[in-house]
Amino acid sequence: MTSSQSPAEPSYADRVFRSPAGMAGGVLLLGLTLWLGGDAVVRGDGRTPWFAVAAVLLAVPVIIAFTLRPAVFVNDDRVRIRNPFRSVLLPWGVVEDVRAGYSSEIFTKDGDKYQLWAVPVSLRQRKRAARQQMKRDKPGRTDSAAQQPKIAQADQTIREMRMLAEHHAKSPSAQGEVSVRWAYELFAPAAAGLVLLVILFAVG
Repeated sequence: MTSSQSPAEPSYADRVFRSPAGMAGGVLLLGLTLWLGGDAVVRGDGRTPWFAVAAVLLAVPVIIAFTLRPAVFVNDDRVRIRNPFRSVLLPWGVVEDVRAGYSSEIFTKDGDKYQLWAVPVSLRQRKRAARQQMKRDKPGRTDSAAQQPKIAQADQTIREMRMLAEHHAKSPSAQGEVSVRWAYELFAPAAAGLVLLVILFAVG
């Protein structure tokens, strides 16, 4: 028995944008926090171990939220923004523009704005890219490298996302509503640590 249905188009994994510097800093901070906290728990006297546990419970989720968690996932249908304490899902059909000024931002057709924590703007990188481009633009250079504009990494990422938004804006699979989800898995331990610290300070 033959089938008249055409084979499904292959699906590709999302492309992920992260901040390498942020992730490296997060790993270092987590290691330092766990080392100091563990040492205080093992060697501390009196209420010191409890203070250490509370501080770690509060600090670890915050460190993860601002360093390891931020990411941007894109494919042909939508962009998913994972910021420190919430995730935002935007089909390309609702995206109006993607810009990088002093921060990277995505705008919807309804006038909402969402920051892209995973795509930090570096003014130093922009200045370096501009200097390199000026060198490439010197008279007499005709090689292929001189023909390729040099831009900062964040600006390149924003350019790629803007092209995706423009190309897929009217695709049937890229339509839908904006969805927002809060990161309760980070709120819960941080709140527990904060409450424990307040109790420990209250009882003196």
